[in-house]
Amino acid sequence: MNPLYEADLKLLEGNPIIIGVDEAGRGCLAGPLVCAAVVLDYEVVFDKLKDSKQLSPTVREELYQQIVDSCITYSIQVIPVEYIDEHNILNATMEGMRRAILALGITQGLCLVDGNRLPTLTSSETEDLRLNSVVHGDDLHACIAAASILAKVYRDQLMEELDKEYPLYGFATHKAYGTKAHLEAIYKYGPCPIHRKGFAPMKYLQP
Repeated sequence: MNPLYEADLKLLEGNPIIIGVDEAGRGCLAGPLVCAAVVLDYEVVFDKLKDSKQLSPTVREELYQQIVDSCITYSIQVIPVEYIDEHNILNATMEGMRRAILALGITQGLCLVDGNRLPTLTSSETEDLRLNSVVHGDDLHACIAAASILAKVYRDQLMEELDKEYPLYGFATHKAYGTKAHLEAIYKYGPCPIHRKGFAPMKYLQP
């Protein structure tokens, strides 16, 4: 069995439900942040499931559809550039994860969040839902790996659409990460409306 499932199944013995949470686009220079939360059906096992960054786009897209079709429930939340600029990327990440968890409507069980920080939920929102942060969780738990795939594929599709609006920057290719080609386009054409103003180099190019 895929070892990521073994870790989840051990936890499932003492919890009625397990939620996996992850994000995509935190380190990008432009575009929205996407956060996802998912409850897997552990009767369905995907041998190829692992951290989305370790998968080819084709495999990611296949797994995305399989996860959506088979999971018990999932939520995908988009945090726009305006929110990131106003609240900073860390707070935007915590808010996106909070929204993704709450959208599931689940108030008991265990929620595994990728990273070393946890979003803030009130006791009335969570009731008996426990939140645990897991560093490199998408390498350790099937539910977090699944959430990483949902967030990554959804965001990649958004960036491909935004590339049609802003074709000078190559968003469809690099998805707004700070590649050499992307940086060269920013310096040549200047930032566009979906570039994050608080991120270098945009903050140094503001009038």
